[in-house]
Amino acid sequence: MEDFIYEKDADGIVTVTMDMQGQGANTMNARFEPGMRDLCDKLEAEEGLTGVVFASAKSTFFAGGDLKDILATMEAGQREFELIENSKATYRRLEKLPVPVVAAINGAALGGGYELCLSCNHRVVVDDPKAIVGLPEVTLGLLPGAGGVVRMTAKLGLETALPLLLEGRQVKPQEALKIGMVDEIVATRDDLIPAAKAWIKANPDAHTQPWDQKGFRYPGGDALHPRIRQTMIGASAMLYQKTRGLLPAPEKILDVAVTSMKMNFDAALRMETRRFIGLMASKESKAAISTFFFGMNAIKSGKVRPEGDRWKATSAAVLGAGMMGSGIAYAHAKRGLKTRLKDTEMANAEKGKGYSEKLCDKAIGRGRMDEDAKNALLSQIEPATENAAPGSVDIIIEAVFEDIDLKDKVIADTWPMLSEDGIYGSNTSTLPISILAESCPEPERFIGLHFFSPVDKMKVVEIIMGEKTSQDTLRKAYDYVQQIGYMPIVVNDSRGFFTSRVFGTFMDEGCQLLVDGMKPSAIERAAWLAGMPVGPLQVFDEVSLILSQKVRKTHEALDKRLGVESNFGHHNTATTAVTDPMIEMGRGGRQYGGGFYDYDGEGNRTLWDGLGQFAKGNADISVEDAIDRILYRQAIETLRCLDEGVLMTEVEANLGGIMAIGFPHHTGGAIQFIKGEGIDRFKARAKELADKYGDRFAVPDAMYDRLRETEAKAA
Repeated sequence: MEDFIYEKDADGIVTVTMDMQGQGANTMNARFEPGMRDLCDKLEAEEGLTGVVFASAKSTFFAGGDLKDILATMEAGQREFELIENSKATYRRLEKLPVPVVAAINGAALGGGYELCLSCNHRVVVDDPKAIVGLPEVTLGLLPGAGGVVRMTAKLGLETALPLLLEGRQVKPQEALKIGMVDEIVATRDDLIPAAKAWIKANPDAHTQPWDQKGFRYPGGDALHPRIRQTMIGASAMLYQKTRGLLPAPEKILDVAVTSMKMNFDAALRMETRRFIGLMASKESKAAISTFFFGMNAIKSGKVRPEGDRWKATSAAVLGAGMMGSGIAYAHAKRGLKTRLKDTEMANAEKGKGYSEKLCDKAIGRGRMDEDAKNALLSQIEPATENAAPGSVDIIIEAVFEDIDLKDKVIADTWPMLSEDGIYGSNTSTLPISILAESCPEPERFIGLHFFSPVDKMKVVEIIMGEKTSQDTLRKAYDYVQQIGYMPIVVNDSRGFFTSRVFGTFMDEGCQLLVDGMKPSAIERAAWLAGMPVGPLQVFDEVSLILSQKVRKTHEALDKRLGVESNFGHHNTATTAVTDPMIEMGRGGRQYGGGFYDYDGEGNRTLWDGLGQFAKGNADISVEDAIDRILYRQAIETLRCLDEGVLMTEVEANLGGIMAIGFPHHTGGAIQFIKGEGIDRFKARAKELADKYGDRFAVPDAMYDRLRETEAKAA
């Protein structure tokens, strides 16, 4: 019991303070179950026991299961079943004690930690926004396996419990009290144990859980109640619409929650264990844990950030008040970064500020902002047509049109605004940073900062290192991106960098399928089934066919200027074959009145009936092939970027692909997708696709060998 401090007071109340040795948080490590078993033995034998309080010596209450152990599980069988059942048995013993048990929640109680709280008779939490409670297992491809699904459903009822379980939402104290996830709030941490003991003294007989009492009824109605049956049916349909059947965890959570209402409580707990075991070794769980827990934490904690002191910008300038520039200015203002929004015409600059006003008004309409907060945000944006005073701006973001000559001129004209310690970023999506840096007096202070549209929703920035960009500039850029609440993904300079290269392959594969003779509606459906947010033809319309053509021609002109052949997008042959004729027909995309789709006055869209003319073949392409072509094409291009050194880490490849491009969430990202499929299986399938559809799917063996090496090192 070295991890549990056991103290009994004069009133017979035992306070158990959890303090897992050698780690910063309390978790269900290998010592947890034996320690809890010993603790239960001691409590059950304790003479004169009147109550139990669970507290924590850490800054958080309890963090739940050890994800490294789960990630290392290749197969889950009888051994894992018994381990989980043994751990759950200790929670069941706690709630069978003949005295009240209270959780004194001083900080985050998540996953197994909140499941411990559910096993208590009363939950007291400190009034601190960091003292969140919840069961976020679904976000890791798992379900709450220590009784969380069964107890949450029994405590709150199906209607209230399901959204919390299926979304994995982490709830702050006041809302948790309102929902019923906690029972009492105290002002300070020092008040927790006294409040817990006071409740025990006032409720000495409150030791039987509701679900163990005779005549227990589920809040809101039992399984046969018409409203609950309607909830079950509606939840199943909504779940499929949301997950497309690609995520097993939500489906299993729904199954356990619903089925638990129809069976004995202890039998329900065992069923929950069986469903949990079925998820432990799944590729979806490994993808989620690897990418969204360990990967995300690596980014947030700065593991891929250059060493050095934290840097903070206090003033900024955004050049160009179009959609991107206006969005960046809003992102700045939302985080209190004073920003000069410069355009050639004051009307444009004012219109750019108006974009932020519209976003604020939407937030007010949804109850997420008030007028004072709106005014404070808007006061951070200063529309202008002239430069700021020389040396007065910490960070400049150039966000003008994707024209290299225009960018060269703007960069040279506005550089003097930069402070001695400042950095200059270009929001280019494809143009080489090293070439743009030639317009700078100090190219080491120039870097790419590629935002994504719409900026207020796409919370990721691709940071591009030029040949002369210094590590000091990268550190500052990294800190700036985090300062405004976005996720930084660092890449090296290359035509199209990472995101634009991979995104281009997604759109092109849609065109390739069209050329091969697949029906347009089937192409879009295949992308939906693959897990992409929208289909490639719809995406092309949103991006605009004309913009794609301009980018291609810009790079052709750049090749002539440099006397090189960059081969940028050289596999994207179908894009040229399909979109150039469409543009000549006046179909440039949604903003031009129509592209792959026709649009009516209300914004509704229908596929253009003229797309059949681009079919050069009449291939009977299976849905399976179409899905694989869409996913493998992007994964292979990501692998190329990693192999070429454009991408520096697999973590950034995975998170960047999901957050910036929309690579399917359930895969954990493109590189994780390859590993989840199995490198050898992926290689074999890619060869099949290459033999059948073209060498854009061909990958040199050396790339797979290097990926195996990194996988072996990680293991």
